[in-house]
Amino acid sequence: SDPQRLNKTQTCFLSSCSSMVIISLYVLPCEPVNETVSVEKEGCPKCLVFQTSICSGHCLTKEPVYRSPFSMVYQHVCTYRDVRYETIHLPDCPPGVDPHVTFPVALSCDCSLCTMDTSDCTIESLNPDFCMTPRSYLYS
Repeated sequence: SDPQRLNKTQTCFLSSCSSMVIISLYVLPCEPVNETVSVEKEGCPKCLVFQTSICSGHCLTKEPVYRSPFSMVYQHVCTYRDVRYETIHLPDCPPGVDPHVTFPVALSCDCSLCTMDTSDCTIESLNPDFCMTPRSYLYS
């Protein structure tokens, strides 16, 4: 046997590794990024739009070739690892309506299962700066 020659398994493994390296050159890693987001609250007439740090980027996932009704497939998503919570004041809220809204600020991110407490885990969601009420901008 020739030691210079690779068997089929090694060749396939090396081929998929080089594809992963090429893919990783073109996709953004899972990391905190600055994004324009909005918050609004029932009873307050305005939506506040501002910049904060959220998690965004690519996570490697696997799709099974054969799906069995008895097997569970868990996909990892780019989500918060460490967060700091900040509170902002919504403008023009009437008396009796608490104008404060608390939101997570991404300090670090990780590819893991989606946590509904801090992340939007839907397949298709609204843009992060979507508003139902008139906009008010917070510039920092």
